[in-house]
Amino acid sequence: MSRGRRAVTITAMRAAAHLTFIAALLCSTVFAQAPLPVVQLVTPQPFDEWLAALRAEAEGRGLPVELLDRTLSGIQPVEQILERDRTQTEFTLDLEQYLKRRLTRDTVKTAQQMYAKHRTVLGAIEKQYGIPAPVLVSVWGLESNFGRFAGVRPTIPTLVTLAYDPRRGPMFRNELFSALEIINRGDIELENLKGSWAGALGQPQFMPSSYLQYAQDFDGDGRKDIWSSTPDVFASVANFLQQHGWTKGARWGREVRIPKALNETALAIPHREAGCRATRLMTDPRTLSEWRKFGLLTTTGSALPKADVTASLVMAGTRSFLVYENYDALLGYNCAHTYTLSVALLSDLIK
Repeated sequence: MSRGRRAVTITAMRAAAHLTFIAALLCSTVFAQAPLPVVQLVTPQPFDEWLAALRAEAEGRGLPVELLDRTLSGIQPVEQILERDRTQTEFTLDLEQYLKRRLTRDTVKTAQQMYAKHRTVLGAIEKQYGIPAPVLVSVWGLESNFGRFAGVRPTIPTLVTLAYDPRRGPMFRNELFSALEIINRGDIELENLKGSWAGALGQPQFMPSSYLQYAQDFDGDGRKDIWSSTPDVFASVANFLQQHGWTKGARWGREVRIPKALNETALAIPHREAGCRATRLMTDPRTLSEWRKFGLLTTTGSALPKADVTASLVMAGTRSFLVYENYDALLGYNCAHTYTLSVALLSDLIK
């Protein structure tokens, strides 16, 4: 398909979505006998105009014209990126389905082998950053299959597509500027800047803004190489989690049982009001002593410990978890309970 036809197709898809929405409103109005609301049909800005404004802003940020010519000339949206954006497995699968797909027997075995293989460098990084080595291996394993797959899609067209899409345009617009800055700094060549369908980079799958803020040069070669240096990968993940509030020596949380005779007040605890979607699905923190009074038990049926910590309740399908502050640090990496619980549970299996 030609570039021009791709752009027309994307615009047509959006227009069709608007018409479908209006049709749904008409149908609901007929059955409800309610007056039809006034709906404004908003069409996207033509891509060429949008791209020209983007270039102007990039120049205003100090990015060289030569760089913008190399990276943005002739570029067009990629419609397959939008299809992937609408079908993320973290939000389309429940926890058990997600765990069955991601935490296979082979994944656990490989994680244990990689933990043993990289024990020396992992120990040095754990000592410096305070992040347990099994957690680092778990993130690495789930993000890039232990470094085997870090993405093959050219990053700039991917981010241009997502920045042009109205759903999360402003966020990806900033990520696009960060990616351009990575090339401008000489951290990686344009032809080698590849990643996931969402623009995530390297083995840790950092978004470009996270790369600029958290990437580390642990092997001392003068490059923050999250694409091919395992020490840099582990240290970058560790720095990210440390900066997001990980407390050294503390757990992420634990799975719990909620007895049928649970005091109903436990289920009436308010949920958090701020943060991403996953955070808002968590209860406000309560002390373990309070959770003991509510009747929560460990998975073996024993009483919860009397540790002086607070925990939030996360109910994921048929399973329930009390999660501590370190779980919030993991949510900072990917704010979806399916993903975060997978990392946490895999780290326990590694140990």
